[in-house]
Amino acid sequence: MDDPSPKGGWLERLSALLIREPEDREQLITVLHSAFERNLLDSDALSMIEGVMQVSEMQARDIMVPRSQMDVVDISEKPEKFIPFVIEAAHSRFPVIEGSEDDIIGILLAKDLLRYYADPEEFNIRDMLRPAVFIPEAKRLNVLLKDFRSNRNHMAIVVNEYGGVAGLVTIEDVLEQIVGDIEDEYDFDEEEDNIVMQGDGTYRVKAITEIDGFNETFGAHFPDDDYDTIGGLVLNKFGRLPKRDESVVIDHFKFTIQRADSRRLHMLKVEKLAAAPEPVTE
Repeated sequence: MDDPSPKGGWLERLSALLIREPEDREQLITVLHSAFERNLLDSDALSMIEGVMQVSEMQARDIMVPRSQMDVVDISEKPEKFIPFVIEAAHSRFPVIEGSEDDIIGILLAKDLLRYYADPEEFNIRDMLRPAVFIPEAKRLNVLLKDFRSNRNHMAIVVNEYGGVAGLVTIEDVLEQIVGDIEDEYDFDEEEDNIVMQGDGTYRVKAITEIDGFNETFGAHFPDDDYDTIGGLVLNKFGRLPKRDESVVIDHFKFTIQRADSRRLHMLKVEKLAAAPEPVTE
């Protein structure tokens, strides 16, 4: 009796489908989705293959952390001053500047700061620096990933056509384009509304919610002259990219960061506060 179970792994079965020789990228994607519908690929495998294809078309400028949002260490500062900042930022690597962010002299690994605690008197940050790698904004991500692997670097400084620092990109940023964001308990389906009421009377609000829609739902009066989304408004109020659980109050609304990555805000918790009493006038 023949074994009815499929033979071979999904790669072999996918190869059989590709015998049709798709003539362009769109046909290839169609074949991949057909394989998914036939249960030859699971959703994770399909997403990763599409991510690999997308990475081959993207450039460093598309995913870099902008210069204004870079966490850097100034070599002129004493370790006891910048180490608390390093601990709070919680990155494993930091660009080190001398004078300005256009003058990056190396990369500091956070773990190398342990030497400071071993011998504070002899610690010299210049001796700890690793060479900085500089790449153009137009560098393809698939080439960059290959360079990261071959050179064993994890961070590259992105420069513009004039030699100025435009931002930075890490190997994690590139891999995230392939495997996707790591989901957490604050994620909810993309098909759901941008604003969802929770059981405690607060709201989960996507950062991409347009200010007009937010105003209409909450009876707010936030202007949309400078920002299109509520995330842009909150980001401006912080003046930097905030981390999870940080809060800010704007008018009578408390915004708490529920999800953010190294480049943008994703999810906010919104609590409507009681209006402050009007001042009493004689």
